[in-house]
Amino acid sequence: MSTEFLEKIKPLYGVDTLQGYTEADIELLRNRFGALPQVLEDYYRAAGRTEVFHNVNQDQWVLPEHYGLGECLRQTEYMILLDENQSVCHAGIYRKDLCLPDPPVYSTEDDQNWILCAPTASEFLMAALAYEAVFGFEYGSEEYYWLTQKDVDLVKSRLTKFPYEMKNWIGGMKITLYQSEMDNMAAVMECGEDDFQMLYGAASEASYNRLQTILDGIGEPM
Repeated sequence: MSTEFLEKIKPLYGVDTLQGYTEADIELLRNRFGALPQVLEDYYRAAGRTEVFHNVNQDQWVLPEHYGLGECLRQTEYMILLDENQSVCHAGIYRKDLCLPDPPVYSTEDDQNWILCAPTASEFLMAALAYEAVFGFEYGSEEYYWLTQKDVDLVKSRLTKFPYEMKNWIGGMKITLYQSEMDNMAAVMECGEDDFQMLYGAASEASYNRLQTILDGIGEPM
């Protein structure tokens, strides 16, 4: 995972310093699974233990230490990375792909059928960290907004698209991300044909106010 990307994530969480796992922590996880993707090792080493990343009160990251707490995580054919907040949906890497440097990430709602969530683990980490930040912002929209395709086109024309996205999250939802400044983000969730939801916010009040002005008149509060 590139240092450049982590520098883009830090403003979303209002954090200056990142905390990583030790080489001993990573080695324990590698021994448990037999292999780890290089990109995942790099992320754990550079930023995986950054507490603010895991305290957004939304979906739960499955951290290296969690794999020592119970048999369920060890028995699955996937190394789970993210657990939806009601455990309806999970995302993970197929065990046989753990030897790849940057394998795809799949999601499931029944632990039987897995579908592509992101083409690479690095893209998944980037998109998921940005998406989860929206739920942890100190300044954010108090409610979701319903959007039409016309509204989505307005969002696209007014904001800059974040270069990473997630597919097939809960209910097959596609998540696309947009921002106007480094410390704000709008998540547009495609839930069906011409059925979109949006949630947005920022780490600073000034940035939030400017983003709110840009998005004024787009969508209907749910």
